[in-house]
Amino acid sequence: MSSSSARAIDGKALAQRVRADVAERVLKLKSKDITPGLTVVLVGEDAASQVYVRNKALACEQAGMNSDVIRLPAETSQADLLELINKLNHDKTVHGILVQLPLPSHLDEHAVIEAIAATKDVDGFHISNAGLLLTGKPLFRPCTPYGVMKMLEDEGVNLRGAEAVVVGASNIVGKPMALMLQAEGATVTVCNSKTKDLAAHTRRADVLVVAVGRPNMITGDMIKPGAIVIDVGINRLDNGKLAGDVDYESAQAVASAITPVPGGVGPMTIAMLLVNTTEAAERCL
Repeated sequence: MSSSSARAIDGKALAQRVRADVAERVLKLKSKDITPGLTVVLVGEDAASQVYVRNKALACEQAGMNSDVIRLPAETSQADLLELINKLNHDKTVHGILVQLPLPSHLDEHAVIEAIAATKDVDGFHISNAGLLLTGKPLFRPCTPYGVMKMLEDEGVNLRGAEAVVVGASNIVGKPMALMLQAEGATVTVCNSKTKDLAAHTRRADVLVVAVGRPNMITGDMIKPGAIVIDVGINRLDNGKLAGDVDYESAQAVASAITPVPGGVGPMTIAMLLVNTTEAAERCL
């Protein structure tokens, strides 16, 4: 491998192109008297969640959609939250419902997600949407892995027969990511925090996706020369700076392309949320 450094995959630029396309689709819907509407429910005062919710609402408005944020106090009961979701399920002006996670510990996250109508579950977390993804007929794809697939497509990566390794096995990123890569013909290995000799797996990867939430966990010596590295992690360090799960500098010397943090996968997650909400509205035609 020459000493040239990996190309940075610009998630911001791609997200802008996706959002421009969404804005055109929204205009078409408006000409038929449908304005896509997303309602975000935020329970409690989690600082990071507040930032995410603000960004999601802003992105919706910029695309010409209706965006509504319902803020509930941290002590909101399960019954009250479920009642609100039921009301939104029956509201024809709401095409997408998103309950911002994590929820306060007294609330049952699983039950809350299951209460959202599958046709409005733009996060793609509902059990029926997870099942549809598993069988290769997705209604909604979870936004972060969907964004990663869009990046790989935009980079012209041929996944058929490629070795793909996903580090992290969450329902939100790792598991759906593995399914989507498999659907495109990749041979997929899913690792987790208990994987023995993680580096032995990651060094085989033509495409490496890391989503564990541990800063700089993957270093350059764990990466196959020429690999494409997608870093989903966003971790705030003690000095206040943001870092991914991959040590960017050492990885950049080995990989052929890599997503930076910030400015990589993050903007794509919100862009794909807009895509899902637009699709939900288009199904009403």
